[in-house]
Amino acid sequence: MSALLPPLRDRLDRVINIPSVSSTNAELDMSNRPIIDQLAEYFESLGFSNEIVPCASPGKFNLIATLGSGPGGLVLAGHTDTVPYDDELWSADPFTVNEQDGKLLGLGITDMKGFFPIAMEAIRELGDVDLKEPLIILATADEETSMEGAKTIAEMGRPRARTALIGEPTGLKPVRTHKGILMDAIRLLGQSGHSSDPSLGRNALEGMHKVISDLMVYREEIKQQYQNPLFEIPYPTLNLGSIHGGDNPNRICGHCELQFDVRLMPGMNLDTVRADIEQRVKQIAEPLGLEFELVKKFTGVPAFFADENSALLKAAEELTGHTGISVAFGTEGPYLQELGMDTIIMGPGHIEQAHQPDEYLSLDMIQPAIDVIKQLIIRNCVKA
Repeated sequence: MSALLPPLRDRLDRVINIPSVSSTNAELDMSNRPIIDQLAEYFESLGFSNEIVPCASPGKFNLIATLGSGPGGLVLAGHTDTVPYDDELWSADPFTVNEQDGKLLGLGITDMKGFFPIAMEAIRELGDVDLKEPLIILATADEETSMEGAKTIAEMGRPRARTALIGEPTGLKPVRTHKGILMDAIRLLGQSGHSSDPSLGRNALEGMHKVISDLMVYREEIKQQYQNPLFEIPYPTLNLGSIHGGDNPNRICGHCELQFDVRLMPGMNLDTVRADIEQRVKQIAEPLGLEFELVKKFTGVPAFFADENSALLKAAEELTGHTGISVAFGTEGPYLQELGMDTIIMGPGHIEQAHQPDEYLSLDMIQPAIDVIKQLIIRNCVKA
């Protein structure tokens, strides 16, 4: 069947050629169904059986492709969406793979549509091996925005396997842990009035001043409570990102919104952090006669920590010569881990090359990635 599969470079060209931008801006957001259909066609030619799973949002889909049957096995996972792009800042068409100075340029080549053709090549090179446990491909929607694809599969309770590798760009270094993230807004509603008499209104901006001061106290508290030397920044962070309020200098400010993010350490819970912040805002806002609302701008990703005795992590360390690392960016890892799989993050390319014009994947990373993926398939599906 693999004879029906186009060459690797053609496959890379094809997946990059299909736009699959996800964005919180509805004007930029698009369906990922075309790229899901293309991946399904490729994996079918390798003998996989395909299931296309719709998400709750229209036009958003996951692909579960399975080779072999039974319990155990390995999931190779990744997301099919990319971030938006600034066409005028690219040196070439972002939807065409261009080779320059030993690099392949294209939107999503590293983060992370390029992972799928590379995984296909590893499977193709293995040939008609006898799988004792299944090999499963998981391709998800909207990782860059809502994580809806990963949440959908977690709610479904499948796919299930013994191990899972997420091919995010890590320089082929296995990731054992990453921070979580939430992004929220605090909205205060007071009463506007003439600025010459403060009693005519309730100043939301003054209330937000007190909220900001208390958030900085909270930031110091969680910094002292949660420490982990595995991270370059070994404590959680809380960033005050933007603030908007009022409409004129001679009016009491009647409304104010603060947007912030929190980068959570392993051991911190998204819901608990939100509840703590909401309670603190309530204690400030209510005595001032201000209405308040905590709004989720991004529902969030939990922190991730590989199993302490992860066999997959040990195998990846052995195969790559790199010990497990920590990274600052979030992934779908916690959702696969929720399904009971021994999960790590590791793939070709570097995160520093993603989310920017002329995103690229170095050619010299491709064959090492193929070799490592082949060995992981052999260990988890052939010799299992």
